[in-house]
Amino acid sequence: MSNQVPAEPTLRPERPFFSSGPTAKHPGWSFDKLKTESFGRSHRSAVGKARLKYAIDLSREILGIPDDYLIGIVPASDTGAVELAMWNMLGARPVTVAAWESFGNVWIQDAVQQLKPAGLNTLQADYGEIPDLTKIDGGDDIVFTWNGTTSGAKIPNTDWIADDRDGVTINDATSAIFAQSMDWAKLDATTYSWQKVMGSEAAHGMLILSPRAVERIESHDPDWPLPKIFRVKKGGRLNRAIFEGATINTPSMLATEDYIAALEWAKSIGGLQELHARADRNAQIVTDWIEATPWLRNMVSDPAKRTNTGVCMVFQGDYYDGLDDDAKAAVPKTIAQMLDDKGVGFDFNGYRDAPPSLRIWCGSTVEEEDLRRLLPWIEWAYAKVQAG
Repeated sequence: MSNQVPAEPTLRPERPFFSSGPTAKHPGWSFDKLKTESFGRSHRSAVGKARLKYAIDLSREILGIPDDYLIGIVPASDTGAVELAMWNMLGARPVTVAAWESFGNVWIQDAVQQLKPAGLNTLQADYGEIPDLTKIDGGDDIVFTWNGTTSGAKIPNTDWIADDRDGVTINDATSAIFAQSMDWAKLDATTYSWQKVMGSEAAHGMLILSPRAVERIESHDPDWPLPKIFRVKKGGRLNRAIFEGATINTPSMLATEDYIAALEWAKSIGGLQELHARADRNAQIVTDWIEATPWLRNMVSDPAKRTNTGVCMVFQGDYYDGLDDDAKAAVPKTIAQMLDDKGVGFDFNGYRDAPPSLRIWCGSTVEEEDLRRLLPWIEWAYAKVQAG
């Protein structure tokens, strides 16, 4: 690459929001379009429960969740939903927790340092890789992250999960669901947050339970105490009111209405098929650009394992490879800050625990043209960094 700095691009993204969470609002979003009749009302009022139930029902419709699966709104975003599932369901059988990036490693820490169930195994891989999931014993309970939010590596398939498994699966799907197909028959507890692919407000998590998950919760009493926000049983049975809009603690009705608005937008553009297609098209734009840019490479070497949401890229080439570690770490931070200062692109630096990198969110609420306009600015900024 030449040290000559190209001319500053002239076209700017109309919506320069490329954060991997909370992500860009859906096209056409505005605050004044949100329904307000539930504001200032109890979440246990008829209108409050109806809106919470509508959010659940619309999620089921768009995602194609089986009729015999339960869907609940739970506290503390995706993190709360995953931990609720782990704390309620683990301990009955041996368990394997598989991780290949930051958040999966948090679930490992929960299991190793907090829950400490008997027969605990962990399976890990470096950023950009997926561990050999076929090594997991078919009798184990399994905790895994469908799509590595901070590495851009996703599972290529669910062939490694047995149809006749003895254990249950707990699937952190937060940066995959709505953008990638879920194999519901292989999934017992699936979790996500509103603030990822749907671009809604955070704070609440979604917990989707299969009949097998329900059976596990009702038949198993964990050895460890459960905090109030994790308690989903009443009289030894699953409290099904939680899955009809009666939340464990007080939800934000403002966040709920924002999520409903995103779901209604998704339905208006063609539902799940179009959500998948939008993310695929967006990711292809960025992936093609990475392939054509000699000083970048995708963090995930195997195309079958590359995400279509948070696409992660690392630097390469003589200039970058000649830098010391501190200078290497400064390159993506500097690029991201330069474009933030210009209002061109926000929040696309790589995750703090990941290798020095850029991470561009390509989920369904992002527009193709905004991505096309962002990429020349990154080229310009990198040339400025290299030129000193």
